[in-house]
Amino acid sequence: MLDDTPDLPPILRGAPTGTEFRKLRKRVVRDTRAALEDFAMVQPGARWLVCLSGGKDSYTLLAALIELKWRGLLPVDLLACNLDQGQPGFPATVLPGFLTRMQVPHRIEYQDTYSVVMDKVPQGRTYCALCSRLRRGNLYRIAREEGCTAVVLGHHRDDTLETFFMNLFHGGRLATMPPKLVNEEGDLFVLRPLAYVSEADCDRFARAMDYPIIPCDLCGSQDGLQRMQVKAMLDEWEQRSPGRRGVMFRALMNARPSHLVDPALFDFAGLTLSPQEKPTI
Repeated sequence: MLDDTPDLPPILRGAPTGTEFRKLRKRVVRDTRAALEDFAMVQPGARWLVCLSGGKDSYTLLAALIELKWRGLLPVDLLACNLDQGQPGFPATVLPGFLTRMQVPHRIEYQDTYSVVMDKVPQGRTYCALCSRLRRGNLYRIAREEGCTAVVLGHHRDDTLETFFMNLFHGGRLATMPPKLVNEEGDLFVLRPLAYVSEADCDRFARAMDYPIIPCDLCGSQDGLQRMQVKAMLDEWEQRSPGRRGVMFRALMNARPSHLVDPALFDFAGLTLSPQEKPTI
């Protein structure tokens, strides 16, 4: 059975009506709402540029935000945006057709950053850093042109964990992608409302809704990427100890500067001993 309730937004219609999917959908929406509230992402009346790559994560993001808006819980305007980066074989008609059918306001932008990446990155090096930098610059420009105050991305909980371990192993710092930040120019928020949502839930949700998922063949074609290695490590840990990803993510929300070793973060020099009382005779 599929849910075709007439008053549902088109992007939510056709959902399975089984108990397991209902629980999944409720969890995704609940976790998205929690992140919006915990990190004070919502400014009523704002306009958000919701970035849609065609991957499972961005579809889940868009659907969750539209459901929250439909329920009166997200008082912002949403503009979906796909940046076609000129990758060979990219199905350029899929997302415009999907967004039109779903009656979602959108903008499709074509910028051939693929050629730039292929020209600038030496053979054997990873494309991700330059590709994402060019993509982000174009999305900031589009957001300004459209009068948006936020660029909204589909990074989920597992992306946050993977970035943490990449910085730990390869960057020599304790850092990850925050759920909310301000861009370097100071004029746009960058928001990640799926910060609490697992990658597995994104995958199950998007596939159950039968959204037209488009793989990223540019980075997906490169073997041995650092992120892929970290993902494999986390998968192995999760298999050995189910729920470990959740525990590690909670640790990122429970930092104790006094129990780390960064003197710029905690005033170790200012630590003093409590005066000891002299024993009475």
